[in-house]
Amino acid sequence: MILRQLLRLSSLFRSTVSVHLRRNIGLSAIVFNKTKELDPVQKLFLDKIREYNTKSKQAGGPVDAGPDFQKDMNESLARLQRAYGEGDLTKFPEFKFE
Repeated sequence: MILRQLLRLSSLFRSTVSVHLRRNIGLSAIVFNKTKELDPVQKLFLDKIREYNTKSKQAGGPVDAGPDFQKDMNESLARLQRAYGEGDLTKFPEFKFE
């Protein structure tokens, strides 16, 4: 009976240690990847995201959005205002706790 409990505890201990080791190895792999150069596909992806970010800041909204997008957005906002009441639906609500 004591032997069974010892074996059960040792298996729990082994599984816990293996989980921690896998987690630490996974984190160290992420840290290592950040220090070395990105592969070309990752670099291209990040460059496109940064390019879109600068274009959206210059345009003040979505990039390359035509009049159809603006029409759909206005219709959606009007529908939401009818459903949920008045207010600016493009802003995050402010909560005040007393």
